[in-house]
Amino acid sequence: MNIPQLQIQTTRGKLGLQIDKPVQEIEQPKATQQIEQPAAILEMSTTRPQLSIDTTENRADLDLKSAIRRGDENAQYGVQQLMEGIARRAQEGQQLVRIEDGGNVLADLSKQITEIDPAPIGIRFVGNRLKVKTNITAGSLTINATPQKPTHDVQVNKPIHTYTPGKVSGHAKQYPSIQIDWQV
Repeated sequence: MNIPQLQIQTTRGKLGLQIDKPVQEIEQPKATQQIEQPAAILEMSTTRPQLSIDTTENRADLDLKSAIRRGDENAQYGVQQLMEGIARRAQEGQQLVRIEDGGNVLADLSKQITEIDPAPIGIRFVGNRLKVKTNITAGSLTINATPQKPTHDVQVNKPIHTYTPGKVSGHAKQYPSIQIDWQV
């Protein structure tokens, strides 16, 4: 006896997916900075030092005298020589007054007048450095520095963000099917 048979043949459906990945780009630009340092304010004040050197006495030792000083010294020397001459004449007059006391007064007087003292011979060092007078007035220096604060300007830049979303699309690679067949 033949029994009818039912034959069922199935084909599975296959689903295919098309996936486009998402793209994300992030770029962070650097911050914009402006830093400026102003120069410090510098104030300086000085008082000049002073040096005075007086070489008058040292120059006088070298016979480099001013006209006024030389005139004064010559006048003083003239007065001194005059006084010495007057004293000598007075002394000679006193000796002549006593001529009656005897002796050889005239011969002694003529000998005193004509006698010349020998000039001293020797080396003389001139220009004594201890006679140079110096006077120093110290100077001064005052420095005042005032620092300036820096100026700092920062601008933060926002990030640049681009995003392309992904897509998923499905399609049938193989459609499902059923075949039913009767066999007798």
